[in-house]
Amino acid sequence: MWAFLIAALAATSVFASSKTGSLHQISRDDGNSFIEVSNASHSLNVSTCPGYSLSFLKTTSTGLTAKLNLAGPACNAFGSDIANLTIEVTYETQSRLHVNIFDTANQQFTVPDNVVERPPSPTTSFTKGSDLVFNYDASPFAFWITRRSSPDATPLFDTRLGSLPKTPIPPLNASDASTALDGFQLVFENQYLQLTSALPLDANVYGLGDAIASSGIRRDVGANGGVGTIQTMWARDVADPIDQNMYGSHPIYMEHRLDEKTNKSETHGVFIMSSSGMDILLMTPPESKVSLVQYRAIGGIMDFYFYSGPTPQNVMEQHAALVGLPTWQPYWGLGFHLCRWGYHNVNDSREQVQNMRNANIPLEVMWSDIDIYHSLRDFTSDPVSFPGDEMRTYIQELNANNQHFIPIVDAAIAIQANSTDIYDPYLRGVEQKVFVSNPDGSEYIGQVWPGFTVFPDWFANNTQAWWTEALRNWTEGGIEFSGIWLDMNEASSFCEGSCGSGNVTNPGPGAIGGAVTDYPEGYNATISGPSGNITVNGTLTFGQGEVSSATSISKRGLGAANESNVDLNNPPYAIHNGIGRLSINTIATNATHAPGFADLDVHNMFGLMEERATHLAVQDIIPGKRPFLISRSTFASAGKWTGHWLGDNFSKWQYMYLSIQGILQFQIYQIPMVGADTCGFNGNTDEELCNRWMQLSAFSPFYRNHNTLDALSQEPYRWDSVANASRIAIGIRYSLLPYWYTLFANSSMFGSPTVRALFWEFPDEPELFGVDRQFMVGRDILVTPVLTPNVSTVEGTFPGRGQVIWRDWYTQDKVDAVVGANTTLDAPLSHINVHIRDGAALLLHSTPSYTVEETRQGPFSLLVSLSSTGEAFGTAFVDDGISSPPGPSTIVTFTVRNNELTIESKGAFKIGQKLEQVTILGATKPTRVMLNGEAFPVWNFVEAQEKLVVSNASIALENSVKLTW
Repeated sequence: MWAFLIAALAATSVFASSKTGSLHQISRDDGNSFIEVSNASHSLNVSTCPGYSLSFLKTTSTGLTAKLNLAGPACNAFGSDIANLTIEVTYETQSRLHVNIFDTANQQFTVPDNVVERPPSPTTSFTKGSDLVFNYDASPFAFWITRRSSPDATPLFDTRLGSLPKTPIPPLNASDASTALDGFQLVFENQYLQLTSALPLDANVYGLGDAIASSGIRRDVGANGGVGTIQTMWARDVADPIDQNMYGSHPIYMEHRLDEKTNKSETHGVFIMSSSGMDILLMTPPESKVSLVQYRAIGGIMDFYFYSGPTPQNVMEQHAALVGLPTWQPYWGLGFHLCRWGYHNVNDSREQVQNMRNANIPLEVMWSDIDIYHSLRDFTSDPVSFPGDEMRTYIQELNANNQHFIPIVDAAIAIQANSTDIYDPYLRGVEQKVFVSNPDGSEYIGQVWPGFTVFPDWFANNTQAWWTEALRNWTEGGIEFSGIWLDMNEASSFCEGSCGSGNVTNPGPGAIGGAVTDYPEGYNATISGPSGNITVNGTLTFGQGEVSSATSISKRGLGAANESNVDLNNPPYAIHNGIGRLSINTIATNATHAPGFADLDVHNMFGLMEERATHLAVQDIIPGKRPFLISRSTFASAGKWTGHWLGDNFSKWQYMYLSIQGILQFQIYQIPMVGADTCGFNGNTDEELCNRWMQLSAFSPFYRNHNTLDALSQEPYRWDSVANASRIAIGIRYSLLPYWYTLFANSSMFGSPTVRALFWEFPDEPELFGVDRQFMVGRDILVTPVLTPNVSTVEGTFPGRGQVIWRDWYTQDKVDAVVGANTTLDAPLSHINVHIRDGAALLLHSTPSYTVEETRQGPFSLLVSLSSTGEAFGTAFVDDGISSPPGPSTIVTFTVRNNELTIESKGAFKIGQKLEQVTILGATKPTRVMLNGEAFPVWNFVEAQEKLVVSNASIALENSVKLTW
């Protein structure tokens, strides 16, 4: 939150030295200094890198293993070449192939299993039946992935030099020398890894975030006039920049291919499990017959997973099977949330609650920004403006009205200012050794809102218990939260380096020997076995598999900042971090985490690990109920623990449009509970923008209006037209809550997306491949928002090429749509176009009320939109909406064919509310209606919409029911 402005004022380091030797000392104006390793020994060019040769191949029941040895003299382009690698190929499931290339000595950092839990090793062999096939050339080593069903088709991933353009290629961007392509051979160094794959020319690529791409949801691969993409994976605190790195790191992409001969499409996915900073390039060199994707990482290993799809939804579900299914969301989390930075006291917050009720605009959750804190410190409430006892009363008032309260938690913890300053979370953390340290073991001290701060070390043994204790003490002190908002967790710091170390004045708040266990020198246990013998089977073991021209590599760890062959502070390859050096606005890359990890390697996981710790803490503090978390910085598997908001956006029309691609991207990343700051965060909104945005966000998974300090107020009651638009949109949303909740249940059970790009549902229609001004909720609801000012119509396409019947949500009329092109729709202020796909059977709440709980207590209705063949299908997942782990549930299935609706249920959850009304669109006019074999008297038929309405049905959804007409 605004840290990008503060950083320029608060940064305490200025770098102005030249590199004249292998090592040089850089002074800081806080009196400290650190040693930087010169790049003088590095060529900064991969053209002479020799690649690798494969040997010692061994097939297994689940794949293969082999050695990769450097094929010539080391090039040391951006680090020290690692001579000996291992490749393990595992057919993990029918649809997932794992290709892991790592240093044989295991010195490079890998994502720990206790951070991102991997599935167990396969117990069934998929080597002969997998959808995917691993192919390779031994020398020079290269591999390519094909589909078993089409082995001669263009590979899905192809690193062969013959499949790539000839190098060297001059810079594709004349102003950025790093866009030169010097060579495509495999490079594996301690501080630089490079791998390149061919893509079809002008490939359809999606994902690679956290990002706001100017090209839209379809990423720019540099063909047909495009400039290409350099997507950097380095989490940073920044106000939603376009085409730069931002809060999170998700190195996964989907590629969607259409066979123009058959007009059928297939989608596959590629994911690299790496927390290292990296650039992922999507480019098309001039005159090239292929586009390409290139990975350039500054550490770690090449841990690739390939997903076979073949549909977009399949790919997402396959990714979920690897990184973990999304957490179960509480039903109330689907309501409308209100927040701003600038509710200065508890009465301000109370007033908003009352004003919303006076305007009859449903409000489910009130949030508190950092205003709540005492001296801007976590886990406190200001004794004057937010006293604990009064906050407890206020929150309990909310709870009594079926409403909820969520406060903010920033990642940094204020340090003790003096001996009389008692701040228990800090003092307890010092006692328990839970904070990130400098390389010398001293406390790493950055600067955030409360002044000098320390940062939790999520790898330390005691951090989970300390974090849980702090949250528990907070709620027992009156802040009785229902969920938690995690901010500034990239992690953000307003200065560079450990600026609070030494005798530096705290700016204060608002500034804004054991046993020898090594193998003998030259012995490689992975090749020669664990014995350590001088010979194995008559072969000398010294140097087996080694290339003598390469430097030995040490594992990074405590004190690694002073190693002679590693530069943690300024890696020789400079990834395209939008703000420059990697340590700006965050924890320095040479800071140390337990058990000796350098922040350079774990930086991108900070947010994820905080989310996990907070989720587990909230589970402990509010037992039996689902934690509701929203967080800013995310990494692979974050959806297991949290939802996400799209960061500090701007009150601009462009950002309302851009929010759609963000919501869709995070479905790929398996964080389905996602949404933007409605009406915008930074800057001032206006009536028309807020009107349209409140409508749009009513169809996003996470629905919150959030505003910055000192901007014009933007609560939806401030303007009559916005209040009206909000009531209409929230009314639709609350009607659709059973549908929304079922989508989230499917997400938590299978990884299915809650919100969808149009082509995900209609994959064989290339005119949809770049559409991101419309979207779908599930498979059945099409949303066409107004995204520009001063208009009363909107253009939208209706997928299906005339084979799908679309019906208007409001009038229930069929749409007379233009086939394969845009249709002009009326869109007066306060109206958002919503259409229902044919073949849908939607269970609805028939009487939307002020809160989610009140809405749930009312009766159900069923809306059926028949296909041209007279069929429809739908399901509803029903449980108590709150239990953790989920308790009994019931799945209700609705099937329509041959003028008969069948309702069947399976499960143990008792559904108390009855189904009172059934509406069938596209029905033929009946002469009678039968319910379970008996004539039913209360029905009506409307010719204009071919609409049959059955009222006062009082159907118990646990029973098997047949309704015929």
